[in-house]
Amino acid sequence: METLTCRAERAGGRGEDAAALCPGLEPWRRGHCRERGSRSPPARVWCLPEEHFTLKEKMLSPNDKKLEKLDPFYRPSLSKQKTSAEIISEARNALRTVRTQRPFTPREDQRKLFGPASSRTPESRPPSSFSLHASSFESSDSRPISGARLSPLELKPKAPTSAATEEDPCPSFPKPPVDPAKIRRISSARARLFRAASQGALLPDRTHPPAESKKTVESKETVMMGNSVVKINGIYLTGSNAIGHLKSHPLQLTYDGGFSEIKEQEMFKGTTSLPSHLRNGGDQGKSRGRASSCPDSSDLSRLETKAVSKADLQEKNTEIEVDDVFWNTRIVPILHELEKEENIETVCAACTQLHHALEEGNMLGNKFKRRSILLKTLYKLVDVGSDLLSLKLAKIILALKVSRKNLLNVCKLIFKISRSEKNDSLIQNDSILESLLEVLRTEDLQTNTEAFLYCMGTIKFISGNPGFLNEMISKGTVEILMNLIKQINEKAKKCGACSPNSGHLLVQMTATLRNLVDSPLARSKLLSISALPQLCAAMGQHMGDKDVCTNIARIFSKLTSYHDCCVALASCSRCYALFLTLINKYQQKQDLVVRIVFILGNLTAKNNQAREQFSKEKGSIPTLLSLFRTFYQLDLQSEKRAGEGDQQPQVQRPLAQVEDVLVKLTRLLANLAIHPGIGPALAANRHVVGLLLATLEYKSIDDCEELVINTTATINNLSYYRVKNSIIQDQKLYIAELLIKLLVSKNMDGILEAVRVFGNLSQDHDICDFIVQKNVHKFMIALLDAKHQDICFSACGVLLNLTVDKDKRIILKEGGGIKKLVDCLRDFGPTDWQLACLVCKTLWNFSENITNASSCFGDEDTNTLLVVLLSFLDEELALDGSFDQDLKNYHKLHWETEFKPVAQQLLNRIQSHHTFLEPLPIPSF
Repeated sequence: METLTCRAERAGGRGEDAAALCPGLEPWRRGHCRERGSRSPPARVWCLPEEHFTLKEKMLSPNDKKLEKLDPFYRPSLSKQKTSAEIISEARNALRTVRTQRPFTPREDQRKLFGPASSRTPESRPPSSFSLHASSFESSDSRPISGARLSPLELKPKAPTSAATEEDPCPSFPKPPVDPAKIRRISSARARLFRAASQGALLPDRTHPPAESKKTVESKETVMMGNSVVKINGIYLTGSNAIGHLKSHPLQLTYDGGFSEIKEQEMFKGTTSLPSHLRNGGDQGKSRGRASSCPDSSDLSRLETKAVSKADLQEKNTEIEVDDVFWNTRIVPILHELEKEENIETVCAACTQLHHALEEGNMLGNKFKRRSILLKTLYKLVDVGSDLLSLKLAKIILALKVSRKNLLNVCKLIFKISRSEKNDSLIQNDSILESLLEVLRTEDLQTNTEAFLYCMGTIKFISGNPGFLNEMISKGTVEILMNLIKQINEKAKKCGACSPNSGHLLVQMTATLRNLVDSPLARSKLLSISALPQLCAAMGQHMGDKDVCTNIARIFSKLTSYHDCCVALASCSRCYALFLTLINKYQQKQDLVVRIVFILGNLTAKNNQAREQFSKEKGSIPTLLSLFRTFYQLDLQSEKRAGEGDQQPQVQRPLAQVEDVLVKLTRLLANLAIHPGIGPALAANRHVVGLLLATLEYKSIDDCEELVINTTATINNLSYYRVKNSIIQDQKLYIAELLIKLLVSKNMDGILEAVRVFGNLSQDHDICDFIVQKNVHKFMIALLDAKHQDICFSACGVLLNLTVDKDKRIILKEGGGIKKLVDCLRDFGPTDWQLACLVCKTLWNFSENITNASSCFGDEDTNTLLVVLLSFLDEELALDGSFDQDLKNYHKLHWETEFKPVAQQLLNRIQSHHTFLEPLPIPSF
């Protein structure tokens, strides 16, 4: 007869090494690969009392109903959803990864450049609070002058040889020829003025009745450069005369789009009280006007050579004159309103109107001649102290492309306003984000580092508001920030050192990216521009800046929770050495190391190559052990103080934070143990196993659920490897004692993990004896009533290993074990052929010495088995489930390869030892 066993039936193991059901196959012998290990004296001897032999309702209390949705393996979010078959397959893997929650980052109470957890001292970091007034701005905002003196030009223009005539009183200097196409080009400003007038853009001082306005329609402009003919009010003028006509006969726009002549005092009615520099822009405009009125030369040859230069000059002068008109008619009245400062609403409305007017007149930027007049007026209004007004002023000032100190001050102004969360709506309504991104996109990083710092501070604040997330990403924030980080990396690499200001700026940028990566679109952008290697480079170059390293670790913590990002980071081979260096450098800094270990746990969760690469790094396992030992001691000290009633919690390290590092560490060790080259080495490492068992000994699952479960899962993975020098095998009885604590708990997750470990350990004869002595087998039988496939699967694996010993097979009859196994087969067979196979193997071992089926299984269970097996061995009936095609293929594979061979032989055995004839009654004499 053949005896089947279940190897590695922990974590829902598949029993891959069970003896195949082929005729003539040698039975599996327990002594082939088992050793007796020394047993450490347990701290407490456990024995399951009778009340635990029956699965009570309390074990499926509402708090434990989550077991119905238990996902026993770590599954990060994937861009491609896993199939049902993959989910079931992973759930039954003998070696399991462990999942955990991402470290929690508390939200800061106040908006500052650097939060309370910053490693920077107040003296070494830029301030978040400061005073800012109109006097802080510089009145002159010209670009910095060059330090080099320019030598005078050697070639000097010469006057023409012929004397100036009356027709040409202004001497002309030769100019280089211009492309003839330029002659026909209409001045953009001039055309803009006429176009604006025809569309009603210039508001009239008064309206005209329809009858009058009809007359003005005749005054349509006709502009031709060369001969420069302009038709205004029905009069044809040359280009130069038209300019004079514009000066002496200003234009007024009527409601239907025509021009009419008005007196200058009417056009500037209401603005005469303004300084003269606001009306005409100074003497430069007048001098240009006089220069442009010079008549053309009567000499034909000179006219031909000077036509191009004169046309070009006329075009420029015309543009200046048109700008004068636009300035006086559109901008000056608004500036007059701003200087009144009557009330905030009026001034804010005027600022909005001014920005639109400047944009319409193409007067934004730093090339506009009257820019300094505008800036002086705007700077004065900073002292009003209104947040709404200050934002509108800042938007215009930034649009005027200020530089140096003024750029810094306007960024500080916006930063100061953004510190209050209630102003987020104001920032969003005025589109300040776009202005700030334009600063980062166009200004020079090296000369404006401090301005960038406060600009990024504002962006960091609003990135924490979900309402800004989509707007920020759509406007290219991710690309802009990564470009700046790349510049900082390149400079640091070139100089061989990192400046403090660059570090301050990196803190703001990485904190912003940390908020943005919550968006799938932002994650996609980071992957498309290969941002992860740049972030690793920044972390490596700023190793001494804990704030930068912590922020980047927070970014990676979020990213590696997603499969595609996890793969991208795992491909950065230098990241493993980088993370190990950080752990060694900041071993006492919980907020950083807990994230580094969490990241490593994510990288090694589903990637065998990542496990191998990490283990090959010098000092990888010793570094983890050192960290484990450090926080294990801190945890012990914290518990000791808590037990002594220490009343100084604010000085002590929070217990939950210390425990969180241990949770992440045990998970990382469990993931590493999956690798066939790493697992046996860890199982043979006395320090690793010692720390795990110490944690399991002093921690209670009621107080530290996740830590105890992760520790048990790690022991589970290590117990899979049956190597000669395995410390797990040496300590197997001590481990079994510790596991009983979990079995008697009310935590079903903990019970499940303990049963899985027993599935591995029960391959050993000593453990089987222990299970029977401590009545653990009765608890396993009771678990068959849990009506949960994973629990039934693991419990059945332990029972299968127990039935290898002939003297222990009788235990299945205790507590209705046979009936519960048959019920599991009937209830779960059609949806779980692996569990059905395991039940058949157990019944096969139990019935090895069968002489009569009814006496072996009982009449009722025998009949049920015959019906169920006949039904499940019919392919059409067995596989006729409402599953998708992928799941159907999965079920068919396991039905054919695992269930069918075992079930067929079990059916044959029962049929050959069963009679359908009822026994005759014994006659009485």
